[in-house]
Amino acid sequence: MMRRSLLALGIAAAVSTQAQADITIAMAGPVTGPVAQYGDMQFIGAEMAIERINAAGGVDGEMLKGVKYDDACDPKQAVAVANQIVNDGVQYVIGHLCSSATQPASDIYAEEGVMMITAASTSPTITEQGYELVFRTIGLDSLQGPVAGRYIAETVKPKHMAVIHDKQQYGEGIATGVRDTVEEAGIDVVLFEGITAGDKDFSALISKLKKENVDFVYYGGYHPELGLLLRQSRELGFDAPFMGPEGVGNPDISKIAGQASEGLYVTLPPAFETDPKNADLVAAFKDKDQDPSGPFVMPAYTAVELIADGIKGADSTDPYDVAEYLKANSFDTPIGKVEYDEKGDLKDFNFVVYNWHADGTKSEAAH
Repeated sequence: MMRRSLLALGIAAAVSTQAQADITIAMAGPVTGPVAQYGDMQFIGAEMAIERINAAGGVDGEMLKGVKYDDACDPKQAVAVANQIVNDGVQYVIGHLCSSATQPASDIYAEEGVMMITAASTSPTITEQGYELVFRTIGLDSLQGPVAGRYIAETVKPKHMAVIHDKQQYGEGIATGVRDTVEEAGIDVVLFEGITAGDKDFSALISKLKKENVDFVYYGGYHPELGLLLRQSRELGFDAPFMGPEGVGNPDISKIAGQASEGLYVTLPPAFETDPKNADLVAAFKDKDQDPSGPFVMPAYTAVELIADGIKGADSTDPYDVAEYLKANSFDTPIGKVEYDEKGDLKDFNFVVYNWHADGTKSEAAH
């Protein structure tokens, strides 16, 4: 794996075209597409960190500049974006967002010596590859799935459970983890089935759920499909509770499902915006009429902060030096204490079970 020098001709030419920024950070994720709302969470978090770091003097006097790249959460577009980032001479990436997009992009960054910190991709396979320059500021599905599964088995205790997923890396992966956890606890999973992302009509699936006497549904995937599935379920007289991962925890699910979203169980990162130590940061978001409560806002803010701290601590802008520093130290951040293992995963991260409400808010679920 060859390191790319900042003095390399292509990079120097690309950097010279960036608007006076000394250190450019790419922000890669969905600007467009069905889950662009999650991209917004990532972008406002990263942009706020860049703004506040620059206001405090930058990174050893050098200013940061964030540049958005739209991958629409599509794997093919993510590859094109990753190649563009490399061609633009950018050495640091916040992103990508969807695991299915992050996975192929990470291969390119590993080849080209670009550091990537994802604030949203939870699939374990991304870091299992052992790339030196891949990090996260969010937990793994191998943690989130069992958190959901244990809550279902110990608190909900369904008799005839269904596990549905969208056949994608993130959705199917976490659904499989939930299924395995509940089955180990003795819960009967009577249906494990995939839908196709983008589907609009779930009447046949709902008929199957009713036929199997399903009394609880776990869904692995994103909010556009689950919102429709919830709404159509209630319209067709299927009233079993539903649960999903952080990919469904978006106020837009309430816009799609309406009252049918009331009481949905969701696993999400802790509500970092309620931590008193983040009060000043929360106020800064609210001054801009931005919502700091999205699950990827504080992790994205933290990702930028870690890059800045890593450059300062390593006294180098070389991503390999920064990566080495991040893995050797701990950091006090808006998401709590950050320490990394050798794979670039957080040593400690918690997911919390919430009840979602029809007005787009959430409250911690009863145990």
